[in-house]
Amino acid sequence: QVDLVQSGGGLVQPGGSLTLSCAASGSVFSISSMGWYRRNPGTQRKLVAKITSEGTIDYVDAVKGRFTISRDKAGTPLYLQMNNLKPEDTAVYYCNSLSWWGESWGQGTQVTVSS
Repeated sequence: QVDLVQSGGGLVQPGGSLTLSCAASGSVFSISSMGWYRRNPGTQRKLVAKITSEGTIDYVDAVKGRFTISRDKAGTPLYLQMNNLKPEDTAVYYCNSLSWWGESWGQGTQVTVSS
């Protein structure tokens, strides 16, 4: 019912910046919250940041002060602005939406932080 298409990602140097985008289509107005998750090989997908329809925002401690999550007024796209990137931020990043009927996932995009 909700399709999520991601863009952005790539290779950046430590200390650099990168912005991820996630465009939602379908029942966009049924979405109560959206978020960004990341996963390294051999690990489970973990929450990075989330934002509710009311504007409440939460970040994992590892990215506080460096990452900013936001949504356009229409609810889409979703953004993740990543500043002062560190090698430990390297992962596949996924966007997520939550509605009353369930959740949807983007296709994932690789972010690599390396000199």
